[in-house]
Amino acid sequence: MNDAELINQILNGNMNAFTFLVNRYQKLVVHITGRLIQRQDELEDVCQEVFMKVYQNLGKYRNECKLSTWIATIAYNTSINYLRKFKKGDEVDPDDSAALRNLTDYKTDDFEKADLHRYIREQIENLPVQYRTVLTLFHLEEFSYQEIEQITGMPEGTIKSYLFRAKALLREKLKFVVNETSMLNSPLLR
Repeated sequence: MNDAELINQILNGNMNAFTFLVNRYQKLVVHITGRLIQRQDELEDVCQEVFMKVYQNLGKYRNECKLSTWIATIAYNTSINYLRKFKKGDEVDPDDSAALRNLTDYKTDDFEKADLHRYIREQIENLPVQYRTVLTLFHLEEFSYQEIEQITGMPEGTIKSYLFRAKALLREKLKFVVNETSMLNSPLLR
């Protein structure tokens, strides 16, 4: 079922269609929200709020962008609003050099090669909020710069800058971990 048919079914009161929509876009919402909200219980609450907003506002969707972009925008805005309301001190300014220095340092004895993916995920989680958001949207969700601009409201130049800085920070941290240049040449770090 395509998105237009799905929306039509939901607007006509078919709750099974809404369940299908939630199942289709749940991973997207969790990815976006999870990059901003760290605690599992808070994450679940915010994701539920996202889908409530999707349901309540589905009649306002005008097909001006992909449904996934529209839902991602709601997820991003809901997460940011949650942080502003309940976690005032947690939102990190991406230009705060003290926050950037707080990325955990790697100690050779602490990890084995099998833990590299876990280590990379940890390093992404330690990035400032804006950096990990654009990194997630661009590389994991494969949104274009224009779609990320629609979702976050950030100008395209800012998105590119944050993406560049995030990759540079990860590359810097990973050069101590990986001696093999093949890992440093992964698409995520280019």
